[in-house]
Amino acid sequence: MAFKVLIAEDEEITVKHLTNALKAEGCLVTSTMNGLDALQKIEAGSFDLLIADIKMPGMTGIELLARVKEKSPETDVVIITGFGSIGSAVDAMKKGATEYITKPFDLDELTLKVNKIRDRKGLLRENIALKTYLGMEKKVSIIAKSKSMKDILETIEGIKDSESNIFLTGETGVGKSLLARIVHFTSKRQERPFLSINCATLTEELLASELFGHERGAFTGATALKRGLFEVARGGTCFLDEIGDMSPAVQSRLLRVLQEHEIKRVGGTEPIRVDVRVIAATNKHLETLVKAHTFRDDLFYRLSVVTITLPPLRERPDDIPLLAEFFLRKFSHEAEKRVERIAPEAMALLAGYSWPGNVREIEHIIERAVVLTQNPTLLPQDLPPELQAAPGGKPSTNAQVLPLREVERRHLLFALERAKGNRKRAAEWLGVTRRTLYRMAARHGIKLASLDD
Repeated sequence: MAFKVLIAEDEEITVKHLTNALKAEGCLVTSTMNGLDALQKIEAGSFDLLIADIKMPGMTGIELLARVKEKSPETDVVIITGFGSIGSAVDAMKKGATEYITKPFDLDELTLKVNKIRDRKGLLRENIALKTYLGMEKKVSIIAKSKSMKDILETIEGIKDSESNIFLTGETGVGKSLLARIVHFTSKRQERPFLSINCATLTEELLASELFGHERGAFTGATALKRGLFEVARGGTCFLDEIGDMSPAVQSRLLRVLQEHEIKRVGGTEPIRVDVRVIAATNKHLETLVKAHTFRDDLFYRLSVVTITLPPLRERPDDIPLLAEFFLRKFSHEAEKRVERIAPEAMALLAGYSWPGNVREIEHIIERAVVLTQNPTLLPQDLPPELQAAPGGKPSTNAQVLPLREVERRHLLFALERAKGNRKRAAEWLGVTRRTLYRMAARHGIKLASLDD
């Protein structure tokens, strides 16, 4: 979804510079030089962000801010102010502005602020989508040929009539979120919502709001009552991922949910009854956190009525070929390419790799190979360099050694493909500056401008 920005600024040269900089970041930009016209545009359509000068004809930035927060409270506002008007900027922040920036400003500083706002709004949109998406696809399956995974599936079958909370442990990328969905859709709650949240990605205040909801006026920006996950998921399941990162204050509120089956919204006083099964997951050792007194022992015991530990992929090699073939079909279909099989030599490399990133890593590598290959069969040279070595770090006799220039070209193309042409994000993923990205692209004859269209 395009990030829509409205610029309200009466200096034409400033509008031009802002528009060019934000379009380069992939934003959809509209501009006006009049405060009243800006308000009309916001009333006529939706914008993610308003960047408004504090002094404009028709309506000042502060007046526009107040009207926007009344008409479109979900729109973030960045106020532009002169160097000598810091007091006005502080006043704007008190009235609901997200950020302010002083003239003359640095475009890199502004785009950094805009990208932070975009990332935060993207996360909120994802959580809102999870809360409103009550009818999830029920054909949830897991690829399991190994005995360890079959044993886990048997355990899930044995607890399908249970209402007990479930605790999932295992390394990052082993498939805990998928297993949580399987637990839900094989349980008596399968017709009710399955809602998920990552506790590590949100601040304490935002996580509490997402889980328990908030009353209007509970904090700055709380312009309306909001129901949290535990209310929306009534009768269903809440999956709390990375629960080891939950703050002590939120842990205490969660314990109340598990003990009393009720919540209080942030800023509220009335208890609300809830009926939710909790599945929690972490890649941390909660027992260690309990001993260090950073995680409540009573909460740990409430969560871990049934504990399931997912083994890393390196301990279930029988599943590797099945996973590779599954992701090959998936990404070939998505890319509309006829990549139909994996060569035996390439499969041998996949089977011999240690997979420190587990299932998530094999998914990423097969996606990359499908995007870059020009062949109907995945070959060893389609795999990244780290797979071109056999166990023990010795070069595989089947591996083709690629020139470093070709490795760089392929990886650059893959980063640009994944970033959908957004040069800043591609540069961040590659760990280089945008200037270096341009030089790399020029060296390999890759036209970046066409990717941004």
